[in-house]
Amino acid sequence: MKDFFRKYSHAWTLFYAFIYLTWWGMLGKMVMDQYSPVHMALDDKIPFCEWFIIPYYIWFPYILIVIAYFFFFAKRREYYQLTAFLFIGMTVALITYTVWPNGITFRPELKELGRENILIDLTAFIYANDRAINCCPSIHCFNSIGVCVAINNCASLKHKKVVRIGSIVLSTLICLSTVFVKQHSVLDVIWALILGAVMYLAVYLIPDLLLARKKKSGMAHTAGKVSEGLTE
Repeated sequence: MKDFFRKYSHAWTLFYAFIYLTWWGMLGKMVMDQYSPVHMALDDKIPFCEWFIIPYYIWFPYILIVIAYFFFFAKRREYYQLTAFLFIGMTVALITYTVWPNGITFRPELKELGRENILIDLTAFIYANDRAINCCPSIHCFNSIGVCVAINNCASLKHKKVVRIGSIVLSTLICLSTVFVKQHSVLDVIWALILGAVMYLAVYLIPDLLLARKKKSGMAHTAGKVSEGLTE
Protein backbone atom coordinates (compact mmCIF):
# COMPACT_ATOMS: atom_id res chain seq x y z
CA MET A 1 0.00 0.00 0.00
CA LYS A 2 2.85 2.37 0.85
CA ASP A 3 4.45 1.66 -2.51
CA PHE A 4 1.15 2.47 -4.24
CA PHE A 5 0.81 5.86 -2.54
CA ARG A 6 4.48 6.61 -3.13
CA LYS A 7 4.14 5.76 -6.81
CA TYR A 8 1.09 7.98 -7.30
CA SER A 9 1.85 10.67 -4.74
CA HIS A 10 1.60 13.26 -7.52
CA ALA A 11 -2.17 12.68 -7.60
CA TRP A 12 -2.54 15.58 -5.13
CA THR A 13 -2.41 17.96 -8.09
CA LEU A 14 -5.71 16.60 -9.39
CA PHE A 15 -7.57 18.14 -6.47
CA TYR A 16 -7.32 21.36 -8.45
CA ALA A 17 -10.34 20.11 -10.41
CA PHE A 18 -12.54 20.76 -7.36
CA ILE A 19 -11.18 24.30 -7.00
CA TYR A 20 -11.65 25.04 -10.69
CA LEU A 21 -15.17 23.63 -10.96
CA THR A 22 -16.32 25.40 -7.79
CA TRP A 23 -14.85 28.73 -8.90
CA TRP A 24 -16.23 28.36 -12.43
CA GLY A 25 -19.69 27.55 -11.10
CA MET A 26 -19.68 30.56 -8.79
CA LEU A 27 -18.66 32.84 -11.64
CA GLY A 28 -21.48 31.54 -13.79
CA LYS A 29 -23.99 32.47 -11.12
CA MET A 30 -22.44 35.83 -10.20
CA VAL A 31 -21.90 37.28 -13.66
CA MET A 32 -25.46 36.79 -14.92
CA ASP A 33 -25.97 39.37 -17.71
CA GLN A 34 -23.48 41.95 -16.47
CA TYR A 35 -20.34 41.49 -18.54
CA SER A 36 -18.14 43.34 -21.02
CA PRO A 37 -18.64 42.23 -24.66
CA VAL A 38 -15.52 40.94 -26.40
CA HIS A 39 -15.45 41.50 -30.14
CA MET A 40 -13.17 42.09 -33.12
CA ALA A 41 -14.02 43.08 -36.70
CA LEU A 42 -12.54 39.74 -37.82
CA ASP A 43 -15.23 37.90 -35.85
CA ASP A 44 -17.86 39.21 -38.27
CA LYS A 45 -15.92 37.90 -41.28
CA ILE A 46 -15.59 34.35 -39.93
CA PRO A 47 -18.61 32.29 -41.01
CA PHE A 48 -20.39 29.91 -38.68
CA CYS A 49 -19.46 26.33 -39.63
CA GLU A 50 -21.00 23.50 -37.67
CA TRP A 51 -18.35 21.03 -38.86
CA PHE A 52 -15.96 22.60 -36.38
CA ILE A 53 -18.12 21.39 -33.50
CA ILE A 54 -16.34 18.02 -33.98
CA PRO A 55 -12.86 19.21 -32.87
CA TYR A 56 -14.59 21.41 -30.29
CA TYR A 57 -16.03 18.28 -28.64
CA ILE A 58 -12.80 16.30 -29.10
CA TRP A 59 -11.18 18.80 -26.71
CA PHE A 60 -12.80 17.08 -23.72
CA PRO A 61 -11.29 13.56 -24.15
CA TYR A 62 -8.10 15.08 -25.62
CA ILE A 63 -7.22 16.96 -22.44
CA LEU A 64 -8.18 14.07 -20.14
CA ILE A 65 -6.27 11.44 -22.14
CA VAL A 66 -3.09 13.54 -22.26
CA ILE A 67 -3.21 14.26 -18.52
CA ALA A 68 -3.78 10.53 -17.86
CA TYR A 69 -0.84 9.57 -20.08
CA PHE A 70 1.49 11.96 -18.29
CA PHE A 71 0.18 10.82 -14.90
CA PHE A 72 0.86 7.12 -15.56
CA PHE A 73 3.64 6.97 -18.14
CA ALA A 74 5.65 10.20 -18.38
CA LYS A 75 8.44 11.33 -16.10
CA ARG A 76 7.25 12.90 -12.84
CA ARG A 77 8.86 16.22 -13.77
CA GLU A 78 7.05 16.25 -17.13
CA TYR A 79 3.72 15.60 -15.40
CA TYR A 80 4.33 18.49 -13.02
CA GLN A 81 5.28 20.74 -15.92
CA LEU A 82 2.03 19.90 -17.73
CA THR A 83 -0.18 20.42 -14.68
CA ALA A 84 1.64 23.60 -13.68
CA PHE A 85 1.15 24.97 -17.19
CA LEU A 86 -2.56 24.09 -17.25
CA PHE A 87 -3.58 24.81 -13.67
CA ILE A 88 -1.66 28.05 -13.17
CA GLY A 89 -2.87 29.35 -16.54
CA MET A 90 -6.46 28.34 -15.78
CA THR A 91 -6.24 30.15 -12.45
CA VAL A 92 -5.03 33.28 -14.23
CA ALA A 93 -8.04 32.97 -16.56
CA LEU A 94 -10.43 32.58 -13.61
CA ILE A 95 -8.95 35.64 -11.90
CA THR A 96 -9.42 37.55 -15.16
CA TYR A 97 -13.08 36.51 -15.36
CA THR A 98 -13.56 37.53 -11.72
CA VAL A 99 -12.15 41.04 -12.03
CA TRP A 100 -13.28 41.56 -15.64
CA PRO A 101 -16.44 39.61 -16.45
CA ASN A 102 -16.59 39.25 -20.22
CA GLY A 103 -18.45 37.41 -22.94
CA ILE A 104 -19.59 37.41 -26.55
CA THR A 105 -22.85 38.58 -28.08
CA PHE A 106 -22.63 37.27 -31.65
CA ARG A 107 -23.80 33.69 -31.42
CA PRO A 108 -26.08 32.91 -34.39
CA GLU A 109 -29.70 31.85 -34.01
CA LEU A 110 -29.31 28.22 -35.03
CA LYS A 111 -32.97 27.87 -35.99
CA GLU A 112 -32.56 30.67 -38.52
CA LEU A 113 -29.70 28.99 -40.39
CA GLY A 114 -32.14 27.09 -42.60
CA ARG A 115 -30.61 23.66 -42.05
CA GLU A 116 -30.85 20.86 -39.52
CA ASN A 117 -28.34 18.10 -38.82
CA ILE A 118 -26.61 16.32 -35.96
CA LEU A 119 -23.80 18.89 -35.91
CA ILE A 120 -26.30 21.72 -35.44
CA ASP A 121 -27.87 19.71 -32.62
CA LEU A 122 -24.48 19.23 -30.97
CA THR A 123 -23.83 22.97 -31.24
CA ALA A 124 -27.25 23.72 -29.77
CA PHE A 125 -26.38 21.50 -26.80
CA ILE A 126 -23.20 23.50 -26.17
CA TYR A 127 -25.07 26.79 -26.50
CA ALA A 128 -27.69 25.60 -24.01
CA ASN A 129 -25.21 24.35 -21.43
CA ASP A 130 -22.28 26.76 -21.79
CA ARG A 131 -23.30 30.39 -21.69
CA ALA A 132 -21.29 32.85 -23.78
CA ILE A 133 -19.57 34.35 -20.74
CA ASN A 134 -16.10 34.05 -19.21
CA CYS A 135 -14.52 33.82 -22.65
CA CYS A 136 -11.31 35.85 -22.67
CA PRO A 137 -8.80 34.26 -22.53
CA SER A 138 -10.21 31.06 -23.95
CA ILE A 139 -9.48 28.12 -21.64
CA HIS A 140 -10.49 25.80 -24.49
CA CYS A 141 -7.62 27.20 -26.58
CA PHE A 142 -5.19 27.59 -23.69
CA ASN A 143 -5.50 23.97 -22.58
CA SER A 144 -5.10 22.77 -26.17
CA ILE A 145 -1.88 24.76 -26.41
CA GLY A 146 -0.71 23.40 -23.06
CA VAL A 147 -1.12 19.71 -23.88
CA CYS A 148 0.43 20.26 -27.31
CA VAL A 149 3.50 21.84 -25.69
CA ALA A 150 3.71 18.99 -23.18
CA ILE A 151 3.49 16.31 -25.87
CA ASN A 152 6.22 17.96 -27.93
CA ASN A 153 8.49 18.22 -24.87
CA CYS A 154 7.90 14.68 -23.59
CA ALA A 155 10.94 12.38 -23.69
CA SER A 156 8.90 9.20 -24.21
CA LEU A 157 7.15 10.78 -27.21
CA LYS A 158 10.29 12.26 -28.71
CA HIS A 159 10.40 9.73 -31.55
CA LYS A 160 6.60 9.50 -31.97
CA LYS A 161 6.45 11.90 -34.90
CA VAL A 162 2.84 11.06 -35.76
CA VAL A 163 1.73 11.79 -32.19
CA ARG A 164 3.62 15.07 -32.00
CA ILE A 165 2.42 16.35 -35.37
CA GLY A 166 -1.07 15.06 -34.64
CA SER A 167 -1.17 17.09 -31.42
CA ILE A 168 -0.21 20.24 -33.32
CA VAL A 169 -2.90 19.67 -35.95
CA LEU A 170 -5.59 18.78 -33.40
CA SER A 171 -4.76 21.70 -31.11
CA THR A 172 -4.88 24.06 -34.07
CA LEU A 173 -8.26 22.70 -35.17
CA ILE A 174 -9.61 23.07 -31.64
CA CYS A 175 -8.49 26.71 -31.48
CA LEU A 176 -10.10 27.35 -34.87
CA SER A 177 -13.27 25.57 -33.78
CA THR A 178 -13.89 28.08 -30.99
CA VAL A 179 -14.32 30.91 -33.47
CA PHE A 180 -16.07 28.95 -36.24
CA VAL A 181 -18.81 27.70 -33.90
CA LYS A 182 -19.03 31.20 -32.41
CA GLN A 183 -18.13 30.21 -28.88
CA HIS A 184 -15.27 32.70 -28.73
CA SER A 185 -13.92 35.85 -30.28
CA VAL A 186 -10.61 35.88 -32.11
CA LEU A 187 -9.45 38.11 -29.26
CA ASP A 188 -10.07 35.25 -26.82
CA VAL A 189 -7.78 33.05 -28.89
CA ILE A 190 -5.08 35.72 -29.11
CA TRP A 191 -5.00 36.16 -25.34
CA ALA A 192 -4.92 32.38 -24.88
CA LEU A 193 -1.85 32.28 -27.13
CA ILE A 194 -0.20 35.08 -25.14
CA LEU A 195 -0.95 33.33 -21.86
CA GLY A 196 0.37 30.09 -23.33
CA ALA A 197 3.61 31.80 -24.37
CA VAL A 198 4.10 33.22 -20.86
CA MET A 199 3.44 29.83 -19.26
CA TYR A 200 5.84 28.14 -21.69
CA LEU A 201 8.58 30.54 -20.62
CA ALA A 202 7.78 30.10 -16.92
CA VAL A 203 7.29 26.32 -16.87
CA TYR A 204 9.54 24.97 -19.63
CA LEU A 205 12.09 27.33 -21.15
CA ILE A 206 13.43 29.20 -18.09
CA PRO A 207 13.55 26.16 -15.73
CA ASP A 208 15.21 24.05 -18.44
CA LEU A 209 17.82 26.76 -19.05
CA LEU A 210 18.52 27.06 -15.33
CA LEU A 211 18.78 23.26 -14.99
CA ALA A 212 21.17 23.05 -17.96
CA ARG A 213 23.30 25.83 -16.49
CA LYS A 214 23.36 24.08 -13.12
CA LYS A 215 24.44 20.80 -14.71
CA LYS A 216 27.11 22.56 -16.74
CA SER A 217 28.39 24.31 -13.63
CA GLY A 218 28.45 20.99 -11.74
CA MET A 219 30.35 19.27 -14.52
CA ALA A 220 32.88 22.10 -14.65
CA HIS A 221 33.32 21.90 -10.87
CA THR A 222 33.85 18.13 -11.06
CA ALA A 223 36.28 18.49 -13.94
CA GLY A 224 38.19 21.11 -11.94
CA LYS A 225 38.54 18.75 -8.98
CA VAL A 226 39.73 15.93 -11.23
CA SER A 227 42.28 18.27 -12.80
CA GLU A 228 43.53 19.36 -9.40
CA GLY A 229 43.87 15.72 -8.36
CA LEU A 230 45.96 14.90 -11.41
CA THR A 231 48.36 17.79 -10.85
CA GLU A 232 49.02 16.95 -7.22
